[in-house]
Amino acid sequence: MRPTAKFSISFGLVTIPVAAYNATDTSASVSFVRIHTADGGRVRNQPVCSLEGVEITPDEIGRGYKPGEGDTVVPLSDEDLDALPLPTAKTLTILAFVAGGDIDPLQMGKGYYLGIDSPAAAKPYVLLREAMERHQRVGLGKIALHGRETLAMIRPMEGALVMQVLLWPHQIRSMDGVLPERQAEVARNEVSAAEALMDSFGELSEDDLHDHYRESLEEIVAAKLAHREPEFPAGEEQPAGEVMDLMAALQDSVRAAKRSRGEDEEAGSGRTAKKSTAKKSTAKKSTATKAAAKKQTAAKKTAGRGGRRAG
Repeated sequence: MRPTAKFSISFGLVTIPVAAYNATDTSASVSFVRIHTADGGRVRNQPVCSLEGVEITPDEIGRGYKPGEGDTVVPLSDEDLDALPLPTAKTLTILAFVAGGDIDPLQMGKGYYLGIDSPAAAKPYVLLREAMERHQRVGLGKIALHGRETLAMIRPMEGALVMQVLLWPHQIRSMDGVLPERQAEVARNEVSAAEALMDSFGELSEDDLHDHYRESLEEIVAAKLAHREPEFPAGEEQPAGEVMDLMAALQDSVRAAKRSRGEDEEAGSGRTAKKSTAKKSTAKKSTATKAAAKKQTAAKKTAGRGGRRAG
């Protein structure tokens, strides 16, 4: 892998030169190109000057900044950006160490692997990594990447340091208009049933972490090229429609989860049947015992009355 950026981590008076490598590969995801539906020709985005109306080459494209809502654009050169008084341009200064759970997942952005950029960086690199592991903390700081200053989180992972770009708090939108005006109320037994359903879920399998959409799309493309119908494996039909009985849906979901794990429902129903039979047998014995006791009591009373008459 080739590094996408090089900078230093400032940990107090300790400086650690590092190289950042992309931790994710978005090229493996499904992507489409735009075409002209009439003839299948590619539709491309051509850079055109809005004033002259002519196409321009990449080396003629620069940066501009809009200071307001008007049409004014201020050109900015590379020299202007290099002159910015940003200590974060070449250094990630750690500002605080916090628990990883304190970071809002909505702020999480792109991830980078951090490797040492010089032999002298090896020892302080390992020192920072082990200190965060033992202290169970992540580092928060600021760094300028690709012309923008951003928050960043550093954390240990499998013997290495990983940097996660974070959005600024003002980039997280408010939840106004998202929540319903009137909150729905759920009963305690419904929450218990939902918890039982959560417990019935197993661990993720390798198949769960597979991109089936990409494979299916590639099968459609292959079928079109071969002038045939696409072939897909038969899958389980998912239930559709609005569920009116929430409790019934939760209970059915638990049973379905057990079936998917291969648990024997018949064995469970057999145990239930045995218990039911045992209960009925016990009830019959209890009824017979009560009847015998009543007969004995009646006989005693009759014998007692007969003895008094004889006297």
